[in-house]
Amino acid sequence: MTQITDYELFEVPPRWLFLRVETTDGIVGWGEPVVEGRSHTVRAAVEELMDNYLVGKPAAPIEDHWSTMYSGGFYRGGPVLMSAIAGIDQALWDIKGKHFDAPVYELLGGAAREQIRVYQWIGGDRPSAVANEAKKQIDAGFTALKMNATEEMERVDDPSTINEAVERLRNVRETVGDNVDIGVDFHGRVAKPMAKRLAKALEPYEPMFIEEPVLPDHNDALPSIATQTSIPIATGERMYSRWDFKEVFESGTVDIIQPDLSHAGGITETKKIASMAEAYDVALAPHCPLGPIALASCIQVDACSPNALIQEQSLDIHYNETSDVLDYLAEPSVFDYEDGFVSIPDGPGLGIDIDEEYVREQSKQSVNWHNPVWRHKDGSVAEW
Repeated sequence: MTQITDYELFEVPPRWLFLRVETTDGIVGWGEPVVEGRSHTVRAAVEELMDNYLVGKPAAPIEDHWSTMYSGGFYRGGPVLMSAIAGIDQALWDIKGKHFDAPVYELLGGAAREQIRVYQWIGGDRPSAVANEAKKQIDAGFTALKMNATEEMERVDDPSTINEAVERLRNVRETVGDNVDIGVDFHGRVAKPMAKRLAKALEPYEPMFIEEPVLPDHNDALPSIATQTSIPIATGERMYSRWDFKEVFESGTVDIIQPDLSHAGGITETKKIASMAEAYDVALAPHCPLGPIALASCIQVDACSPNALIQEQSLDIHYNETSDVLDYLAEPSVFDYEDGFVSIPDGPGLGIDIDEEYVREQSKQSVNWHNPVWRHKDGSVAEW
């Protein structure tokens, strides 16, 4: 029986943490356990979990390993521990797929599709001139885009902030036409009073969804926001387990869930969340502004989830200034996008081949990315 013998962690630019797991039969699995801006913290959590529960154990019983890592600690959940579990889980599925010479989706029931639609990010944290960026991405073949709704916003702000957000979306819509989908990310920057006003004001330009209209701390406000708009509501990038999602499913006010496979417990947990969502007629659109291992993991779950709608990916995103998704792959063509879709990788495991030499070289750099801190005019901290 294949056993886990060792592991290594690599902090690499722009802001990622890669996990390499070795086994007795020479199979290597890769995972991407990271909380952006907290990679050192997650690294320590991975080391604790690997040393206490996994090294020296058989690689095969993934469900038992997951339960042990989650339930073996009296204190559980949250972004750090669930991200550590997520990366380990990804690596274990990569090992299992390689052991059976099959892509992960085949081990999860087989493919429900041949390809998955992807969307491209336009603009940055403080979006400006996004219409030109939108045209560039549509010319590159994408059929769906996502943009920020607004910059920092007061709990109750003046009408100009609404007007600026509407004008930005209007410019993009007029530039790309009606055959392109546009997701609008509120990014948790908007409090409930403004979220209701903003959602209603954006409605004429028919966004594909509004994302995280309020912080997940305030998911209880989603029903009141839903009464103000017909735009589909998406959320979930800062929710970390099936138990976090249970309440929003039962509320009936969320149309699209966006669990992150590097934060929400990996492949094992996200597949369960996706199945729960299907029972509530909710679509799946995994969050993934991360690296190639996270993206490959997402696509494996998309492949075998009938309710998967679209996939986020971070190629050319503004965070990736020094290294990008394809740079870490020995065969970058696995993520070739065509007509706004990416084919489901059919190689064993996660379906990608990591360029280990490049990973080791890049890990020699100092990586210390952290979230910017925004402030309101009065000096108080604003949501980023």
